[in-house]
Amino acid sequence: MATGYRREDLRNLAQSKLDDARLLFEHGRYANAYYLAGYSVEIALKACISRQISENTLPDPKFIGEVYRGHDLKKLISLAGIVSEFEKKSASSAEFSASWSILAAWTPDARYRHCDEPLARNIIIASGDEEKGVLPWIRTYW
Repeated sequence: MATGYRREDLRNLAQSKLDDARLLFEHGRYANAYYLAGYSVEIALKACISRQISENTLPDPKFIGEVYRGHDLKKLISLAGIVSEFEKKSASSAEFSASWSILAAWTPDARYRHCDEPLARNIIIASGDEEKGVLPWIRTYW
C-alpha cells in the first residue's frame, strides 16, 4: 500500500493553510497567521515537486529526503524544477519580487516567534494576493 501525500491533497492543504492564515489574522492572531501563510507556500512548492515523481518509480532517497526535510523556499523552488520560471517572473515583476523577498525571510521557526500586525499582513499578501502573490504563481506549475 502506498503512503505519502497526493498532489491534489497538497494543493488543497496549501490553500487551506492560507485560508486559515487569513482567518487568524482577522482575529488578531498575527504570529500564527504569519506562520501559516509561509507554510502554505512551502506546501504548494511540495505539490509542484510531486509532479516529478513518476508512478511505479522509486524516487532517489536523497531527493525525497531533501523534500521531506526541506523548508527553505528557495531550495524547494529548485527541487520543483521551476528556477528558470521563477527568475523570469522575478525579473519581470517588481511586485512579485517584493512578495518573494517577504517570503524568503520565512522559516518554520516562525512558529516560536512573536509577530506584529503589519508583518502578518505583508506575508499574507505576499503569499496569496492574486496579482502579486507567490502562491497564485505556483499554481501554474503544480
